[in-house]
Amino acid sequence: MLAGCGGHGGGSFASSSSSTSIGTESVLWSFGGAGDGQNPYARLIMDSSGNLYGTTLNGGADTAGAVFKIGSSGTESVLWSFGGAGNGRNPYARLIMDSFGNVYGTTVNGGVNSAGTVFKISSSGTESVLWSFGGAGDGRDPYAGLVMDSSGNLYGTTANGGANSAGTVFKISSSGTESVLWSFGGAGDGRNPYAGLVMDSFGNLYGTTANGGVNSAGTVFKIGSSGTESVLWSFGGPGDGQNPYAGLVMDSSGNLYGTTANGGANSAGTVFRVKN
Repeated sequence: MLAGCGGHGGGSFASSSSSTSIGTESVLWSFGGAGDGQNPYARLIMDSSGNLYGTTLNGGADTAGAVFKIGSSGTESVLWSFGGAGNGRNPYARLIMDSFGNVYGTTVNGGVNSAGTVFKISSSGTESVLWSFGGAGDGRDPYAGLVMDSSGNLYGTTANGGANSAGTVFKISSSGTESVLWSFGGAGDGRNPYAGLVMDSFGNLYGTTANGGVNSAGTVFKIGSSGTESVLWSFGGPGDGQNPYAGLVMDSSGNLYGTTANGGANSAGTVFRVKN
């Protein structure tokens, strides 16, 4: 029998059979018990042994969110509860895992400047804050997850902050140094990247901004491996989409695909492709 089946009002994550659907669904865990996480907004990651890892926005021992693991046998454990002094609060995005089993993520709030953090949880269960956002010229409010290059450097976005208070793309080196690669908000530039990045084989980064651009309806952008930013597309023209809150996927030819929350022929959003 799988542990934790039942309801605590804190969200659930999939074991009870249903005869009204084609597939069989099962709830592996219901959140909200004593000290447990609540409200998981992000998708899961899986290791090579079939264990699942994720984040909850709220709950945990300090009611500020948690990182959890669901073992391949169905047992849930809270790996970390956020909210302690100087610690992050409210992890909104998914995790990534390196080849050693360490997991990395972001919290949208908390940290020494109350503007969000990048954190690491080692394979042994030790948590460390790699960066606290909110310093002078720095980003604020990282809603999205991270990407890692082959050297162990981490890259991500903040929805706000930066030189123009319109969000940033940042890098945290494998040695722990943070740098702002781009501050959004210049003339014709995007504003407020809520989604994470994708990286091609040359080290170029691609993403979306929910606002900004020449039509103030969002953009698709590229940060070259040399640090140069370019707007590949500004949304909001006739019949075009508006406000891409989500990230991109890239095919083998380098074409980018994504969604806009609004706009399009029926003013209800679009799926788009940007040829790169």
